[in-house]
Amino acid sequence: MSGRMQAISQRAHGGPEVLEVIETDRPVPGPGEVLVRVHAAGVNPADWKRRSGLLRRFGEPPFTLGLDLSGTVETTGEEVTRFRPGDAVYGAVRPPRGAYAEYVTAPQDALAPVPPSLDHTRAAALPTAALTAWQPLVRVAGVHPGQRVLVHAAAGGVGHLAVQIAKARGAYVIGTARRAKHGFLRDLGADELIDYTMTDFAAAARDIDVVLDPIAEEYGPRSLDTLRPDGILLDVRGTGPDRTAVREQATARGLRYVEFGFTPSGPDLEEITGLVEDGALRVVVDQTLPLADAAKAHELSETGRVTGKIVLTVRQRSPEGPSVVTHRARNGSGDDISPG
Repeated sequence: MSGRMQAISQRAHGGPEVLEVIETDRPVPGPGEVLVRVHAAGVNPADWKRRSGLLRRFGEPPFTLGLDLSGTVETTGEEVTRFRPGDAVYGAVRPPRGAYAEYVTAPQDALAPVPPSLDHTRAAALPTAALTAWQPLVRVAGVHPGQRVLVHAAAGGVGHLAVQIAKARGAYVIGTARRAKHGFLRDLGADELIDYTMTDFAAAARDIDVVLDPIAEEYGPRSLDTLRPDGILLDVRGTGPDRTAVREQATARGLRYVEFGFTPSGPDLEEITGLVEDGALRVVVDQTLPLADAAKAHELSETGRVTGKIVLTVRQRSPEGPSVVTHRARNGSGDDISPG
């Protein structure tokens, strides 16, 4: 299948202003891949870290960002057995061909059917954040009833899902968040909340079995102080300062420390879908913006004050519509931002 599509790209690392809308060829699915017509793409902190150059795992620009997507299977490559054209799917992909686009290819094993109770916007908010919470809590720590779990940045994209996942597994859940977010987190099931701006969590939280930490930096050593002798610190930030010191401190004290990065997984997403459909997991979308406003979405994400997730919606163009020339991604006011 041939054709053209719009995507968000960048020609250099830099601030949100480097993001621009381009017209490019639609990708073609290879063996074991499907071509997905994207309806919505989730925004994650990893996106702006790659855009700015803080995270260079996927090489140099140009590339298209975006990990999370929800959409409809357009075509399938050879050896695809799990999906057919027309299926509604969600999942995670990797740059350089990311999800900020009208179409994206993805391995069939990285996708799952969209949860029946969710629309594409909320489904696109789930994959990266949910897998970043579910995989370490379930696959690594094996959280079980009676344990005490401390979740940092509990109102954020990963945190608000981690609170619910730990609670669904029978844990007593403590979250750190500003007081204004406490009501929101109680509604999600948090048992105890600490306003980190007023109280030292390392002094307030004790006998913790599992800490899930999306912040790192000084939170690592301080979190070790909260753990029981056999406890585990799950560092899920994915990038940032060297963790050698906290790893050595954990080892010296007989504590477990795991620096964790999620793996795209359709089977794991199906487990997460089960929690959604059982009413045990609710994803919260803070804001939705059109794809062309990716720069504004990054500005909001970088504040660190988002409750839940930001999602970009992708409006499909008519095949008979005019070609769209390259233009700059808009900021929140609708003004064009010059590329860097």
